[in-house]
This record gives sequence, C-alpha cells and structure tokens, in this order.
Amino acid sequence: MLGANVKKNVVVTISSDKGLCGGINSTSVKISKGLHKLNSGPEKETKYVILGEKAKAQLVRDSKKDIELIITELQKNPLNYTQVSVLADEILKNVEYDALRIVFNKFHSVVSFVPTVSTVLSPEIVEREAESGGKLGDLDSYEVEGGETKGEILQNLAEFQFSCVMFNAVLENACSEQGARMSAMDSSSRNAGDMLDRLTLTYNRTRQASITTELIEIISGASALEG
Repeated sequence: MLGANVKKNVVVTISSDKGLCGGINSTSVKISKGLHKLNSGPEKETKYVILGEKAKAQLVRDSKKDIELIITELQKNPLNYTQVSVLADEILKNVEYDALRIVFNKFHSVVSFVPTVSTVLSPEIVEREAESGGKLGDLDSYEVEGGETKGEILQNLAEFQFSCVMFNAVLENACSEQGARMSAMDSSSRNAGDMLDRLTLTYNRTRQASITTELIEIISGASALEG
C-alpha cells in the first residue's frame, strides 16, 4: 500500500571523491541504478542526488537527465553533524520527494562492508499512511503539546530524521572507504612485490645466460689458438 503511494523517489548515492579504494563506489552505483529501475514506471519519477566525484563520473554517463543535484568535496574537512545537516537542508530545498533512498556502504570490518539503503519518507506520505490506518497509524496515540500542528511536527521530524540518517551514512561510508582503500593498497603492494620477484629472477637468469655465453666464446677462442 505504501509503495503505491510513493510516486517521487530520490536516490541519494554516497561515494568517495578519490579513487584507489577498490569496488566500493561501483557497488553504490549498481544499487542506485537498481533502485532507479525498480521505482520507475508510468506514474513514477526517480531522480538522483549524488555525493562524491566517483558516483558522479559513473552516473553522468548514462543518467545525466535524472540527476537533480551533485555535491563533491564533502570530506575536504573532517565530517561533523553541523556540516551534514546543512547539506541535508540543501538537498531538501532542491528536490521534491515522497521517499528519499540513501545508498551507502555500512562498515563491517576492514575487509568487509555491506551495501545499505535507508529510506526517509516525506511528511505527507507519513500523514497519509497514518490516516489510512497503516503501520504508522500509531502516531495518533501521542499527544501533541504546544501550538504546532501535526503536519508541522511531522515536517520537523522528517528533516531531523534525514539529517541524522545522512550523518550516519556519510560516516559509515567514509569508514568503509578507508578500509577498502587500505585493503586495495595492501593487495597492490603484494602484487607489486610478486612482480618484482619474478622480474628479478628473469633478470638474473638472463644475466647468467649472457655470462655463460661469453665464457664459452672465450674458451672456444682460446682452444682455436692453441690448436
């Protein structure tokens, strides 16, 4: 029932600005494209909000018309909640949505990260779902104090929820990025070491073969002179 009410989806894809971190960004882009395909239809609209240069480079190629907003250099300064809440406000000002789908990599360990999607619904969808007696209908059991209406409270809660979810997502993704980068660089160093060993062995064999050939030529020449 809720899926039928969600007409405008916004996929917020979180990625890194720098590379050398394996397939972590490709995973986020692949999940985002899957969500876009899943939530597309005759009466549905799905747009992208992109965080990070790597997702931008991949999605601009084939989904440029669906990109609503691009934000880069998020990690230029140390991440903090104030910075991310301003970013969340900027996103909400520039997009119309029924549901925000935040795609990021959840940190599990240095060598493992889990592609994750968090959903934040618009206040209108929450209110409509509550009125229709759905799972969110429990909201009516709470008393509202002060002069704010239910709609205003839901609006504030939605904005706060989005900024909190975004802050968690960018932190989790940043941790996953560093773990993936460390793992990728470790593999690169190990591969480079193996290649160096192979090339050293080839060089030594070639050098020994060259010395042996020269010795044979010297001995053959000496033998010819004696004969």
